[in-house]
Amino acid sequence: MDYHRALRYLYGLVDYEKKRIERYSPDEFKLDRVELLLEKLGHPHRAYPTLHIAGTKGKGSVSAMLAAIAQAGGLKTGLYTSPHLHTYRERIQINGEPISRRDLAALVEELQPVIESIPDLTVFEVTTALGFLYFARQKVDVAVIEVGLGGRLDATNVVRPEVSVITSLSLDHTYILGDTIEQIAFEKGGIIKPGVPVVSAPQQPGAVEVLQRLADERRAPFTLVGQDWRWEAGCRSYEGQTFSLIAPARDADLSGEYWLPLLGHFQLQNAAVAVAAAAQWRAQGQTWLTRATVRSGLAQVSWPGRMEILNRAPLLVVDCAHNPYSAQVLMESLRAWFPGTRWILLFGASMDKEIAGMLRELLPQVEHVIVTRSYHPRAAAPYTLADLCAELGKGAEIAVNPSRALEQAQARLQPGWGIIATGSIFLVADVRAAWAKDHPLPLPQEDWVDQPWEPAHP
Repeated sequence: MDYHRALRYLYGLVDYEKKRIERYSPDEFKLDRVELLLEKLGHPHRAYPTLHIAGTKGKGSVSAMLAAIAQAGGLKTGLYTSPHLHTYRERIQINGEPISRRDLAALVEELQPVIESIPDLTVFEVTTALGFLYFARQKVDVAVIEVGLGGRLDATNVVRPEVSVITSLSLDHTYILGDTIEQIAFEKGGIIKPGVPVVSAPQQPGAVEVLQRLADERRAPFTLVGQDWRWEAGCRSYEGQTFSLIAPARDADLSGEYWLPLLGHFQLQNAAVAVAAAAQWRAQGQTWLTRATVRSGLAQVSWPGRMEILNRAPLLVVDCAHNPYSAQVLMESLRAWFPGTRWILLFGASMDKEIAGMLRELLPQVEHVIVTRSYHPRAAAPYTLADLCAELGKGAEIAVNPSRALEQAQARLQPGWGIIATGSIFLVADVRAAWAKDHPLPLPQEDWVDQPWEPAHP
């Protein structure tokens, strides 16, 4: 089995990334399927310590930061995230290197008989098991595991981590996880394990109450960033930003100034959460973790597609904002980093998202709108997006695909204008791929065509 056949086999399984989930319940999402699969593989997820991260926004960024800190400390570090930007291999990384095509294909071929012995396994469940097994065989020192969806019923929730992390919570996937912040918090808080320290980003009062209650019930020490850990913004540039971290007395040595090569005020909160989580792990005997280690890790972190500048003159910025809150935060950060810039919005979103809410945050702050669709099956049709824009009082130009949308946006640029592409990770991936045809970006070129809904052909 070669790499492309392996991808086609995986995507032939039940795939909730390609189609809308109709029910989210223990009847549909069964952890016992994953547990049985892992049992047949020898429980690989028990071979190394883990850090487990859930949340609505920032969980990928926090995961990348924690992995970078561990790697800076000399640890062989696994990182499991989803979805990916350009290649499936990004989901399973060790020390920043994606799993090789050969290793992935060999694992899929090896596991095929086991997979077919368990009915109804999903792509994500199998991918999770692949990641766990790969990390075990590569003898990682630690694995940073990002939750896929929710937390309580997520396939990753079979791990017993050293630390559980809950990043910023807001309303997203409401038809699955609930339409109140309390319901969202309950689902995300499902990763909290008895006796395992939990670190939370600042949350709305209702979410804090739920998370604190779950932690108390499970006797899990609870740290709330913004209360127990604080931060202050420093200088910022197109390359990144500085910030000061104020740690509690027990971890006072971690207080100080840090550099982060990621843009956006929201990344400072994510960095504080990552350092607080690392400190909780340090308290369990990880003496290698020092301020120098944290400073080195944060300075080296890479997480493309999150308020990323692809071009400076004229400005081309991409961001994976995909709900109203993240759209609001994105616009606040754009005003701070690029004051006076007038924006052309290049927008596309998945049909199951709160599209109208996102547009309400974005439209009043842009000069022109171009709507399009990514190549993902769940992408909303451009005419639907244009109709929503019209209902909200703003006309929109339609483009047949992101590559064409980028061309149309560039043709409309005026002095002092920039392009912001946002609405979904899939749109960002397609815009980056279109830009990379003529401009180098730091990913192997052969992987640009490897998309989760249309595996590349040999």
